[in-house]
Amino acid sequence: MSGIPAQSPGPRPLHVLQLLGSGGAGTGDHVRSLAAGLVARGVKVTVCAPATAERHYRFADVGARFAELPAGSRTRAAWRAHTLAARADLVHAHGLRAGAVAALATRARPVPLVLTWHVRRDAYGPTAPLRDATEAMVARASSVVLGATTDLVDRARRRGARDARLAPVGLPGSRTPSADAPGSRSARRELGLGESPLLLATATLEPGQGHETLLSAAGHWRDRGAPPLLALVGDGPLRTDLERRVTREQLPVRLLGDRRDGRRLLAAADIAVSAGGWDGRGLAAQEALRVGVPLVAAGVGGMPRLVGDAAVLVPAAEPRALADAVTGLLADPDRRAALSAAGRSRAESWPTEDHTVAHVLSVYDEFA
Repeated sequence: MSGIPAQSPGPRPLHVLQLLGSGGAGTGDHVRSLAAGLVARGVKVTVCAPATAERHYRFADVGARFAELPAGSRTRAAWRAHTLAARADLVHAHGLRAGAVAALATRARPVPLVLTWHVRRDAYGPTAPLRDATEAMVARASSVVLGATTDLVDRARRRGARDARLAPVGLPGSRTPSADAPGSRSARRELGLGESPLLLATATLEPGQGHETLLSAAGHWRDRGAPPLLALVGDGPLRTDLERRVTREQLPVRLLGDRRDGRRLLAAADIAVSAGGWDGRGLAAQEALRVGVPLVAAGVGGMPRLVGDAAVLVPAAEPRALADAVTGLLADPDRRAALSAAGRSRAESWPTEDHTVAHVLSVYDEFA
């Protein structure tokens, strides 16, 4: 024997399974940021998501293990998540769909389930009861629900959540370019803008995102000299219908689809626009204010609390009010400059990534 005392092993690191769907509505950016911060603090992180999410967000690059979530079948997805959850200390689901998979996956072997509820998707008609039932199932199965806005916290409580809290979510600011980045000039050239103003809206092309309002507003400014071009970044089931309307009404609108260079386009914009009927954290709005791009947005959901006086808020679903706000800003460079400065200042008051990671870790400590 060497006489050297055996080294006692240190405590086993916490192992957390992060579960998400497509990564839309900012969940992909949030999970990547969260995974990086957790790994840096010694937490073992497995991210389970569709292969498309890994290709886009590259969770493995920040030290997380990636496991593919099968697409198409909730049963197959739940079984995959169940297998992974059996080796984890805690499951953290992001979004209602991922939460439903996690609730099914943790039934047989109870594992603490944290749900971050990022956005609200309302359902109408025959699908409304199913939506309500899914929300109730996920809320009741969760050890704690972290809501992105106060109304989501209230909604989780109404659905039967045992514990629901408002959660700070700081997204990566360093990945957002400055408004004077060289790439902004090339972006304008690619769009063939010349001296025409550029308006940018970023949202999935699905009901409830305000695209019909945006197109109606574009009809109001269509006949003015050098009308602004409204560029829509995002894709979804409404794309064909929106393209037909743009062509039929000859609107100064261009649908760009999903773009990896959305932040470069934002830096090139004169004004960012958000017309959604409900917006939780206003992810596109956050990016606009960080860059210093003046914002016109529907004053709904968490938007007023997010932006304060650093943006122009208009009533939802009122195209004329939106159009008047946009044209008024375009005619007032001093007001745009003031909003640009106010936006950057407001963004500095938001939670940082470190703040978000520390908060999440404190929640994990309660349950793991």
